[in-house]
Amino acid sequence: MKTSTAGLKLIIFMVVTTVLTLFLAGTIGNLSFGGKQSYRAVFGDVTGLLPGNDVRISGVKVGQVDGMKIVRGDQRTNKLAEVSFTLNDGQQIARSAHLQLRYRNLVGERYLAVVEGPGSAELLKPGGLIPKAQTQDALDLTILFNGFRPLFQALDAPSINQVAFELIQTLQGEGGTIESLLAKTASLTNTLADKDAVIGRVITNLTTVLGTLDDRSSQLSDLVVKLKNLSAGFAQDRKAIGGSLVGIDALASATASLLGEVRAPLRSDIAQVKDLATTLNANKSTLDGVLSRLPDKLNRIIGTATYGSWFNFYLCGVDGTVTLPGGIRQPIPQTVNTAARCRFDTGATS
Repeated sequence: MKTSTAGLKLIIFMVVTTVLTLFLAGTIGNLSFGGKQSYRAVFGDVTGLLPGNDVRISGVKVGQVDGMKIVRGDQRTNKLAEVSFTLNDGQQIARSAHLQLRYRNLVGERYLAVVEGPGSAELLKPGGLIPKAQTQDALDLTILFNGFRPLFQALDAPSINQVAFELIQTLQGEGGTIESLLAKTASLTNTLADKDAVIGRVITNLTTVLGTLDDRSSQLSDLVVKLKNLSAGFAQDRKAIGGSLVGIDALASATASLLGEVRAPLRSDIAQVKDLATTLNANKSTLDGVLSRLPDKLNRIIGTATYGSWFNFYLCGVDGTVTLPGGIRQPIPQTVNTAARCRFDTGATS
């Protein structure tokens, strides 16, 4: 039973894989099954068209190109290209239909587009030929882009791609109008004109700069020589400079450490300085009086310290009250010393 189940799973897997492989091969190779109708068309130039390229009606793939060959043309055109293509079963074209060789993308892939033309709606028989008068060759992008080369040189890559795509669409009739193309071209040329003005100003300013440099060529030469000498001096003293940089780094580290340690106390000191300044400002008159009397006070104090590293004081007067036990207050008789040293105008103090 296990062997039968495994074999059945293997058969199912092989069938599904084969179907998917065939489907993928048909998609990649543009293979189609069923009846096909073959036709021919004459073009002046089919450069870039390859067997297997699409044949489309209104953008829908209805067939593919089978091959190309050279045929003899009329007196004006010695050789033309005859393209053979097939349409899928159920697809037909009229005798008045026009074929256009169009670009599928900017990479260079092309396809045949079938469009309606004026005239009879009679269907073209299988194997029929569409003449050169009813075909339109692809646009030669090389000639077109060479004509736009000066414009493309001033644009960036996205702008070039956009302009090229719209040129192809407009000239192949796939979309857009000539007015839109001209409007975009005018916008681009205006942008270039604006850039040209900027470039002109830059050139003018550069001319002024170069003229100034030319007028001061001797000073510029001296500057270059001095810079060269300075560089040579730096090169000779590179060891000393390197050592000093090490010392500067150590100094910066020590300073940073010191600042880190004193930051908190310094913040407190700054706050106290603010309070001190506020107090001094509030007592400005008192401070002024103290400072005005301070010289005379210092003179008196210095006078008492002229005999040595001590101060001499003399009792020039006594006056007061003594409180005895029991709360009895006993006044002390006032005593005044009339000696010369007790006179305040002699420099003595009490």
